[in-house]
Amino acid sequence: MVGIWMNLSFYFNLTRSQKSKILLGFDTFWLIVSFFGAQSLILGEWPWHGDMANSLTYLAIVLPTALCFIVFFGVHRVKLNAYGMQGMVETAALAIVVGACALASSHLPYVRNVLTPLPVPVFVVFSMLFLILSVTGRLLLREIVLHIYRSVQNRKRVLIYGAGQTGQQLAAALLTDNEFEAIGFVDDNPVLQNLTIGGLRVDSPKNLRKLVEQLDVNRIVLAMPSASQHVRMRIAQDLRGLGCEVHAVPSFAEMVLRGDNAAQSVAPIAAASLLGRDGLEADLPVVNGTYQARRVLVTGAGGSIGSELCRQLLACNPSILVLLDHSELALYNMLRELTDLAPNLPIEPVLGSICQYDMMLDVIKRYQIDVIFHAAAYKHVPLVEDNSIEGLRNNVFGTRNVAEAARVLEVDRFILVSSDKAVRPTSIMGASKRLAELVVQDLATRSTKTCYSMVRFGNVLGSSGSVIPLFEDQIRRGGPVTVTHSDVTRYFMTVSEAVRLVLLAGSFARGGDVFVLDMGKPVIIRDLARKMIESAGYTVQDKNNPDGDIGIEITGLRPGEKMHEELLIGTEQPNTPHPKILRAQETGLSELEVANALQDLRRAIDARDADMARAVIRRWVEIGTRDESKNLINQ
Repeated sequence: MVGIWMNLSFYFNLTRSQKSKILLGFDTFWLIVSFFGAQSLILGEWPWHGDMANSLTYLAIVLPTALCFIVFFGVHRVKLNAYGMQGMVETAALAIVVGACALASSHLPYVRNVLTPLPVPVFVVFSMLFLILSVTGRLLLREIVLHIYRSVQNRKRVLIYGAGQTGQQLAAALLTDNEFEAIGFVDDNPVLQNLTIGGLRVDSPKNLRKLVEQLDVNRIVLAMPSASQHVRMRIAQDLRGLGCEVHAVPSFAEMVLRGDNAAQSVAPIAAASLLGRDGLEADLPVVNGTYQARRVLVTGAGGSIGSELCRQLLACNPSILVLLDHSELALYNMLRELTDLAPNLPIEPVLGSICQYDMMLDVIKRYQIDVIFHAAAYKHVPLVEDNSIEGLRNNVFGTRNVAEAARVLEVDRFILVSSDKAVRPTSIMGASKRLAELVVQDLATRSTKTCYSMVRFGNVLGSSGSVIPLFEDQIRRGGPVTVTHSDVTRYFMTVSEAVRLVLLAGSFARGGDVFVLDMGKPVIIRDLARKMIESAGYTVQDKNNPDGDIGIEITGLRPGEKMHEELLIGTEQPNTPHPKILRAQETGLSELEVANALQDLRRAIDARDADMARAVIRRWVEIGTRDESKNLINQ
C-alpha cells in the first residue's frame, strides 16, 4: 500500500472523483473497525468470539446509513492539503450523527425482536472511535500528499519577519503552497521570541544573519502591515546585504478591502534582473567623515534622489540637515519621516523655489551651510518639452542661483545631481541639465573657497517619471505595456547606488569634477518590459504566443527622446579612490561664453520665446545627432 502511495505518477494521474472514492473507502474501513472495536472495548471480547451473526446484522444496518451521511455531508470530497480545523469539526458532527443513528436503529421493532440489543456505551464508543480514526487518517494522508508535492518541487525557503496575525496567516497559507515554504519567524517582541507558533520557532532579529546562513533562506517577508512606513523602511535597510530577497505584504484584511492593488504589491521585481548587471551597493564604500558635524542643505529634498540623500545623510551624522522643496506635501512627508528616524538631529524644512536668488542667499546664510546637494530639477522629458521656458528657468537659472549663492557665501562643497540626458542632448530637459553643468564648471574655475562637483548617472529604478512604475501600473491594469521603440536602451541603477555615488563624489571632489558610475551595459527597454510581465506571473502576448496575457505595444519615440543615452562627452579617467567611479575629462565654456549664453537664454525666457531658446541651446551646447532620435532642439 505504501509503495502505491509513493508512486508519484499514480497519485498525479488520479482524478478528483477517484480521490473522493479512495477517501470513501477509507471511511468505510474506519466504520467497520470502529464498530467492532467499540464492542470489544465494552463487551470485553471481539464479536467473532461471541454472536458474530448478531454483530454483522447490526453492521449491515449501520454501515449503509453512515455512508449515506458521509456522502450527504461531503466529507469525502474535502481537499486533503486544505484539511484543517474546519474539516475536523465537520468530521466530529458526522461522527455524532452516525453514532446517534446507530443507537436509534437498535430501537427499531425488527431489531428489538430479532437481534440481541447492544448496550448504549457501545454506540458512544463507536462514535468516538470513528472520529479519532477518521481525523487521524486524514491528517496522515494529508502529510503523505504534501510530502509527494514537496518531493517534486524545489520550494523557496521563506523567513517571516513578524509573528503577529498577518505572519501567522501567511505561514498557514504557505503550509500548502507548492512554491514557497515557511521555515520560521523573526519578531522584535521579546514575549514572542523562543515560542513555537504553528510549528515554527520565533527568533530574535539579532540572529537574522545566522538564521539566513543556517536555514538557507531565499526570501524574507515583512509581515507587519500595522508598522509605519518609516519603520518598515528602516527594517528593510537593515536587511540589505543578507544575500536574500526582501518583500513586504499587506494584511489579508487589507487585500480584501483594497482589492487587486494590494495583491499586486506583494510581488516586487528583483532589481538585479532589471539592471542587467550585479548591484554595486556592496562594492561602493561607506562614506567617510566628510559630512560629519557639517551643516548640510539638500535642494529638492522631497524628490526621489533628494529624499534618499536625506535618509543616507542621517548615517553621516551632520550637525544640521536643511530640506528645501517647492512642494508642500513632499516637504511635509519628508520632514515627518526623517524626524521619526533621527529625533535628535536638528532638521529644518524650507518651503520655496530655487529660482529665488535672494531666498537662497538667506537660507544658506541663516543656517551657515557647509555642504549643498543640489537635486532640485524638472526631469520629465515630455513635460519639459511642453513647458520648455519654465524647464530652462528652473534647471538652468535655478542651478545658477544655488551655485552662485554658495560661491558668494563661501560654502565648502557644492554637488550637482545631473543626468545622462545632458550628454549630447536631443531634448530641452537634457539641454537644460547640460547648461546647468556648464554653469557649475564655470563657477568652479572662479571659486577659491567652494569645491564644485557634478554627478551624472542614468535612470533610477522606481523614481518618479521612470519606466518601472509606469510598467507596473500597466501590468496591474492588464496591459498593454507601452515601449517607445523596439531597440531603445537605457542605463539603470538603484536609488541606493545613485545616492551613494553622490555622497562619495562630494568626498572625492577636487573642483569642477564630473563623476560617472561604471554602470555596465545598457538595458534594452523591450527586454525590461518582458521581464517585468513574466516576473508578475503573466505571459507575453506576441506573434509567437497570440494567446499570451499581456502584450507589448510600440508607440514611437517621444518628443526629445534618444534611442541610446550616453554618460560621457569626453574621455574618462578612472583615477578616483574607487574603480567603479570614473572622473570624466571634459572641457567647458569660458567665463565670457557662459555669461553670453545665460544672457541670451534670459532674454528668450523673459520673452517666453521657445524658438529663441532652442537657438541659444544650438549655439552653446553640443547636441545629439538626428539618427533615429526625435531631436526637438533642431526643430
